[in-house]
Amino acid sequence: MTVHAKTDYSMPIVNAPGDVKYVQFLNVPFACLDAHGSAAHIAARPPGAPFEYVVTPNASNLTRLNELKDPLFIEIYRNAWLHTLDGSVPKVLARALFGLDIPLAPGSDITSELFEHFITPDDAITLIGGSDELKRRLVEKYGLKQVNMHVPPMGFIDNPAEVQACVDFVLAHPARYVFFIVGSPRSEYVTRLVYRSGRGVGTGLCVGSSLHFLTGLTKRASETYRRFGLEWLHRLLENPRSHASRVFVDSMPIFLTAAKARLNPAAYGMSGPPSARR
Repeated sequence: MTVHAKTDYSMPIVNAPGDVKYVQFLNVPFACLDAHGSAAHIAARPPGAPFEYVVTPNASNLTRLNELKDPLFIEIYRNAWLHTLDGSVPKVLARALFGLDIPLAPGSDITSELFEHFITPDDAITLIGGSDELKRRLVEKYGLKQVNMHVPPMGFIDNPAEVQACVDFVLAHPARYVFFIVGSPRSEYVTRLVYRSGRGVGTGLCVGSSLHFLTGLTKRASETYRRFGLEWLHRLLENPRSHASRVFVDSMPIFLTAAKARLNPAAYGMSGPPSARR
């Protein structure tokens, strides 16, 4: 069930790199790339290239797409340049129910790979979200010469003027890499508007807390948790009040989505489980 970029999906690949193979799962064409491979493809885009963006769907994102059917989110995913899998639960469901082997490439790992192996001190970077301390640590750790940051106020997504201020900042500060770190789906909504403007450059990445992990502002789960796909449990234990809703409300419906896809795979852009394809 591995296919190439020009295949006609229920969610078509619009601008994806042509040399990448894809696997369709729950209406998303996932790239068959690990974190390093994803970072390498992102870094291969030349400076000044027209704006494209990367999304890293996890269980919560797949729920928003398939169960909530958020029309803006659907549009965002249709136009994304690269989709990579972030989440051990979707990976296990893909393999157990459909025999699909999708590499994990979480946003935090892609971000780490970019900074450790590809981003140079001369590369321009724009941040939407963050803090002065995050910027200071990022500049100090990687010797960056040009980092521009705009931090919108809490609740900005409900204020059209504040949302537009984010878009205007990205357009006014051309960068090779644009990190949207104001949380999902807020990051994706802002990214959509930058893309729709037709005037942006570089690659946008909606990567959650990745820069907080990278700079040590937030402690990431240990390698043991990550190896067994339990990073979600680490976050829940560390901050149950804020993370419980994401785990039990936003993400849990993926099991329902997967069950429905098993019964009617065509509705989710898939051919069915292995036994049905023999």
